[in-house]
Amino acid sequence: MADAVRVGVIGVGALGRHHARILGDTPDAVLAAVVDVNASRAAEIAAQHGAQAHLTDPSALIGMVDAVTIASPTEAHHELAAMLLDAGIHVLVEKPMTTTLAQADDLIARAQARGVLLAVGHTERFNPAVDAARPFLSRPRFIEVHRLGTFPDRSLDIDVVFDLMIHDLDVLLSVVDEEVVGVEAVGVPVLTGRVDIANARLKFAGGCIANVTASRISRDRVRKVRFIEPAAYVSVDYASRELEVWRLRKVDGGRPAIEGGPVAVPEAEPLRRELEDFVGAVRGGRAPRVDGAQGRRALALAQRINDQMTQG
Repeated sequence: MADAVRVGVIGVGALGRHHARILGDTPDAVLAAVVDVNASRAAEIAAQHGAQAHLTDPSALIGMVDAVTIASPTEAHHELAAMLLDAGIHVLVEKPMTTTLAQADDLIARAQARGVLLAVGHTERFNPAVDAARPFLSRPRFIEVHRLGTFPDRSLDIDVVFDLMIHDLDVLLSVVDEEVVGVEAVGVPVLTGRVDIANARLKFAGGCIANVTASRISRDRVRKVRFIEPAAYVSVDYASRELEVWRLRKVDGGRPAIEGGPVAVPEAEPLRRELEDFVGAVRGGRAPRVDGAQGRRALALAQRINDQMTQG
């Protein structure tokens, strides 16, 4: 595709408005339309970011756009994505990609049948600090993750495992590319009827252990992952996009020395990188960095953790 990609955004609330902001000035993309059930909000966001149209009916996008990003509530993801994929439109759907694995499988099959792209919005995969850490990771043995946030006014229709923890599950699966052979988990509903705080202990086939905590009822905002390897420690702060790497250096006849410190991370907005990857994939006819299969893999692990919490 040589021309600019005509993109629509469905759902311009807390997250979708940033999709519109970024796609409004993304090279090789034209923000053709924004869609929201709230007509005045759609009009407001369209005016702010130069969208060519604002709509309340997602089906009106058919024939108007080449690609769509979906940032609506999770329960609407499958119906919207299925309609657009069937119409031959490339789709990026925010995480979690669907509410069930059967729906995820259905979307993957529809995308394959129509020969269009299905991408999933796992934004932390595009965090420049995560990318900067990858060359330092060879064989993590223990991984500690904390993703703690204050009480939000969005995504309360899903448990915190699907709202927040799934970000980290996707990153873990991309780093430790092994089967998860053991899951222990606990979750507690505190302020809502859904699980608001959860902890999972994951064991990978190669022996690596990951301890993952997610909360949306904390006073402070913490988003960190620490990788511990033999003689190495790698710490990523997702929020500040900072990276530290420390290593143990053997000294002949003496105590080992600890060396390392902060590592430079390029400035970049993860969501912008994610959307630029999607537009580039559509134009270039290549796979997106996080495709439907990878989105399903993270969803399957989140579902497994949720099942373990229910059984426990």
